[in-house]
Amino acid sequence: MSIRQSPRLTSHLPQWAGASALSALLLASTALPSAADEALADLVEEVAPSVVTILATQDAKPQPAGAQQFDRDGQPFGEFFRRFGAPDQMPRGQEGPRQGLGSGFILEADGLIVTNHHVVDGADTVTVRLSDDREFEAQVIGMDALTDLALLRIDAGETLPAVELGDSDVIRVGEDVVAVGNPFGLSSTVTTGIVSAKGRNISEGPYAEFLQTDAAINKGNSGGPLFNMQGDVVGVNSAIYSPTGGSVGLGFAVTSNIVDTIVADLKDDGQVNRGWLGVSIQNLNADIAAAMGLEGTKGALVSDIVPDSPSQGVLKSGDVIVAFNGTPVKSSADLPRLVGATKAGNDSRIEVFRNGRPETVTVTIGTFETAAAEVDTPMQSESSAKVLGVTVAPLTETARAEVGVDDTVSGVVVTSLSQDGPAAKAGLKVGDVIVKLGSEETKTPTALKKALKSEKTDPALVLINRSGNQIFVAVEIA
Repeated sequence: MSIRQSPRLTSHLPQWAGASALSALLLASTALPSAADEALADLVEEVAPSVVTILATQDAKPQPAGAQQFDRDGQPFGEFFRRFGAPDQMPRGQEGPRQGLGSGFILEADGLIVTNHHVVDGADTVTVRLSDDREFEAQVIGMDALTDLALLRIDAGETLPAVELGDSDVIRVGEDVVAVGNPFGLSSTVTTGIVSAKGRNISEGPYAEFLQTDAAINKGNSGGPLFNMQGDVVGVNSAIYSPTGGSVGLGFAVTSNIVDTIVADLKDDGQVNRGWLGVSIQNLNADIAAAMGLEGTKGALVSDIVPDSPSQGVLKSGDVIVAFNGTPVKSSADLPRLVGATKAGNDSRIEVFRNGRPETVTVTIGTFETAAAEVDTPMQSESSAKVLGVTVAPLTETARAEVGVDDTVSGVVVTSLSQDGPAAKAGLKVGDVIVKLGSEETKTPTALKKALKSEKTDPALVLINRSGNQIFVAVEIA
């Protein structure tokens, strides 16, 4: 067999070396695996037995006679039924059993297994298939939709190979990672890549944080582990971004530190008990920070306090939370995770900037039961139209009903605005209620006019209420 020679490769060889020497050189350089290859193969060999296949089955269910899937073929009036539906008295067909496929991993040698919530949600039977093809019916210990995690247990009658959770906080962007799972049902598939980003928020809820990776992750990888090069699990593969349905190098894994917290909670009583603060928060931007006299945009801005919540009487609208129990709060996305991981009844130390000065307050954390309120935007009056580009009216009972606010909200309602005015550019809409401008309450159009006249900050910090939710906006005063 001849090898096509490259002038680039042969230029440094003696003329007498010829093709045979080049062939030997090329074979020598490719025949032996590198130390990195050996390390990767050793890693996979060690952790692969801990990765399992999850089979989630929904039992056959009666199919409504009028359903689109009703089997009309063979019925005497099949075409009639196809057009107008079958009568309720007609015997109903069956929807066949459905089976979903995912991945998971053994976290404890006695059969404790981690997977995704969406893999087992709604299943009547969950079966775990081990790497040696043995199958066991699993007990669902608990599930948490807000972090897309589920905890299972099987009784294999023996000690199983388990893996350990690593510290997802210390892994760095650019580090090598390995994903093991069952994409498209192909068990024990291994892909490699790097950590592409940390701290990703992909709109999966306020309590989940993701590592982004370019390791190939496809359907069936859900619930499988993402390993660092020490063989520790640093994430649970949960989602991909793909316009085609296949991997395009944008995979997301729930961080192992969140997994650690959720697993401990689920093991305790089968459910997650989250702490609750009772505030609506938003990010700071440069305009809002300037309007508040702050340097930088780190922190979570409190836009509203939930009545009868742990924060009432302790935190205030306009506070900027910069640390929670000593942990810095870089953005509004950080706070729900920190509070949610805190047990109800614990006293927590919160560092805030209030009126431009640092303060520390203590809040006794409550129990999370319903989704926390979130926020939006609004603004002003006839006399202020030249300044803000809006007109406002008193907030009457009729107006309250129209804009969706209760009698605890006071302010003026925006009735119109100039599309080129500062208010519109800041995001205000007709129907928004202006509650405060700067530090002044704006209960009437006259009060708003007075607040505008005395306001010395540009942009001005405006507190608005939209459909019952409050938010701060920074509006440049024209």
